[in-house]
Amino acid sequence: MSFESVWRKHDFATVGRTIASKSAADVQRALARAGKDSSLDDLAALLSPAAAPFLEDMALASQRRTVERFGRTIQLYAPLYLSNLCANVCTYCGFSAHNRTERVVLDDQSVDAEAVALRRLGIQHVLLLTGESPRAGTDYLANALHRLRSSFASLSLEVQPLSSDDYARLADAGTSAVMVYQETYDPAAYARYHLRGAKADMAFRLATPDRLGQAGIKKIGLGALFGLSDWRTDAWFVGLHLRYLESRHWRSRTSISFPRMRPHEGGNPLGLTNFGERDLVQAICAFRLFSQEVELSLSTRESARFRNHAFRLGVTSMSAGSRTNPGGYANQQSSLEQFTVDDTRSPTEVAAFLRGRGYQPVWKDWDVTYDGAKPPARAELPC
Repeated sequence: MSFESVWRKHDFATVGRTIASKSAADVQRALARAGKDSSLDDLAALLSPAAAPFLEDMALASQRRTVERFGRTIQLYAPLYLSNLCANVCTYCGFSAHNRTERVVLDDQSVDAEAVALRRLGIQHVLLLTGESPRAGTDYLANALHRLRSSFASLSLEVQPLSSDDYARLADAGTSAVMVYQETYDPAAYARYHLRGAKADMAFRLATPDRLGQAGIKKIGLGALFGLSDWRTDAWFVGLHLRYLESRHWRSRTSISFPRMRPHEGGNPLGLTNFGERDLVQAICAFRLFSQEVELSLSTRESARFRNHAFRLGVTSMSAGSRTNPGGYANQQSSLEQFTVDDTRSPTEVAAFLRGRGYQPVWKDWDVTYDGAKPPARAELPC
């Protein structure tokens, strides 16, 4: 059984109505079961409008469960954009092919320069990103991984969906994790926002985490772009996907991210749904109460003010010092960004804030030896 077959058993609108029908009693039962036998029905209650009056209780329980499992630690990472070239037309993304602006694919020299700049920031966990284009395909990614692997503790990918064989090859090249966000699990909304390109094939994207598990990728990241459809229902489907991976591909760790719409080249699409900061807090807490093991990530899409409060509520990793355009670290280039960064603090500033609140910023919690790679040759890219 694939996740696509599981997904097809659940009508998006029907799930939305079920979530909307939850009562205060349902929320209280879900809170009582948190950390024990939480079910998808409990997740529906915690995501429901009925949970709003219980948000403080959810936050306290979420913080407690996170500290029990992860301690007072936050892993710091940074995205490294290798390319903004994309063949897809997605109406909500700055990289969309219909945006007629400068495109960049970093060459070897530029990749090395970005690595030096990130090392100087203290970053050891790097998320490599590209637009979805054959020019930034498996061969290009494998070359970038080989160039970067000796310089960082961990390299993750957020790129176009690939085959299991391609993922296995990239794992051999040093990939520690792959993030693949479905954007929305609503088939009508998915078709409305993905107009052209390989990404328009919703079924192929739905099956990507299955291919990651089959390839033995050590961590699989899930998420929805909240705002494209009803956020509560999309979040429930993320939970459905998470529970499927926990049972089917249990050898891989899992993570969830919470991207919200941000300003980008080409403006915002019509038909977006509301997803405010209070909703984001509810989603973070709901997932922590649903699963104590899943890693939760919060990016620089969110403001410093919000992240300064929300990090305690279940988050285990945060990006810092992010540049969302290729070449942005070494040269401060003005090439096309995927989205606008809100929290512009440096990694050092974010780390200092966390220490001031009694938390330990974790620069490294992984090593190349876990991936079968050679130890870092630090002399190659000196700080």
